[in-house]
Amino acid sequence: MLAPINFSQFEQALATPQGWADLGLVAVCLGIAWVADRRAIASRKRADNTLRFNGSVARVVFPLTALVLALIATLAFRRYVGPPFFLAIVAPLLIALATIRMLVYGLRRMFKTQSWLPTSERAIALAIFALVVLYFLGLSPEIANTLDEIQLPLGKTQISLLSIGTAVLVVVFTLIVTLWISGLIEQRLTRATQFDANLRVVFGKFVRAILLLVGVLISLQAIGFDLTLLSVFGGALGIGIGLGLQKLASNYIAGFTVLMDRSIRLGDMVTVDGRYGAVSKVTSRYVVVRSLDGIEAIVPNETLVTTTVLNHSYSTRNVRLAVQVQISYDSDVDRALALMEEVGRGHERVLKTPDPPTAFLVSFGDNGIVLELGVWIADPEKGQLNLRSALNRGILKAFGENGIRLPFPQRDVRIVATPSSPNLANTSPSNATQPTLANAPQTGPKLAS
Repeated sequence: MLAPINFSQFEQALATPQGWADLGLVAVCLGIAWVADRRAIASRKRADNTLRFNGSVARVVFPLTALVLALIATLAFRRYVGPPFFLAIVAPLLIALATIRMLVYGLRRMFKTQSWLPTSERAIALAIFALVVLYFLGLSPEIANTLDEIQLPLGKTQISLLSIGTAVLVVVFTLIVTLWISGLIEQRLTRATQFDANLRVVFGKFVRAILLLVGVLISLQAIGFDLTLLSVFGGALGIGIGLGLQKLASNYIAGFTVLMDRSIRLGDMVTVDGRYGAVSKVTSRYVVVRSLDGIEAIVPNETLVTTTVLNHSYSTRNVRLAVQVQISYDSDVDRALALMEEVGRGHERVLKTPDPPTAFLVSFGDNGIVLELGVWIADPEKGQLNLRSALNRGILKAFGENGIRLPFPQRDVRIVATPSSPNLANTSPSNATQPTLANAPQTGPKLAS
């Protein structure tokens, strides 16, 4: 059990050769444990090693190795020399270090979405361990008295650094516990597949907001804060929302409206504000629409409520895709339509039922007959341009193998005689066709007939 010690015991231990030997054994144990820790980290980074350490074990390799070596050294020292001093101190500190590292690692696992926690894990563990060492060395009362003597003016009152530090620790601890509980509830809601995805998101965010509010109130009450002052703050907050934060408040209200009425859900293919893509994230303030080219648009929830949103997968995910081609007038139209439908049926993404691929004669164009192939797909999130390209290539190949010709622009050019062209004026139409084109001066671009 940890108990504070005084520095006179250090002086007495270092005054004897046995004390220095004791301290040397501590250094040897820590050195061997450090080498083992480095090897564990290297083994974790090597992908070809069959005996690798996972994250939880690697964090306690140093303290546990040092603890085992210290216990062995303590038994040997007590048997051959006498009662150790430094080895007896190191053992509980190593146990505390291993416990702290595991607790911080567990905290990191609980808050996986917090990007700052993995980079600050070691610093948090060392800070907590430093507090334990200060207590064990008997310095914590002196440091507490020093912090209590430092007073900071806060209006008409004075507040000490010790009170500020205590309040911060209480608030942080309460919020961590609150976030942990809300995280557990959100995980349970995520696995509750009997509820709609939007309802799970709504309940999760509502529970988190309520628990955070309760946690803040409990922490403020614990540090002696007068909660009646919050009524004044609430009035000021209401005025602020009414004047300057109405847009932000409307986004949050619209967000809960969208989540509750389930008009937009995760994975829906929507067109909003000219952007087409899949809904990849729904929050209480905005919706993330990821287009098929990878660009993510953050759309405020107010926009979803006040403007028209095209939801291509609201009642069904089936989407129709049309591909138009032209064939020459001397081609077999019925054969071309049959080939187009055959190409549509041959693609894996095209639905065969209940609406199979169907080809139509759309119109008669200037250069050829316009045909259209209509197909239905159930996975619009995979893109339409790639499917359109595959269908066009299949149609082109099928037409080439079956003699269906594609048209090209054709123009008839008629040359009219002018008074400034005497040769053309005196030439009869029957004799002017070929000589005129061959002998006319090339004053412009060539014309193809």
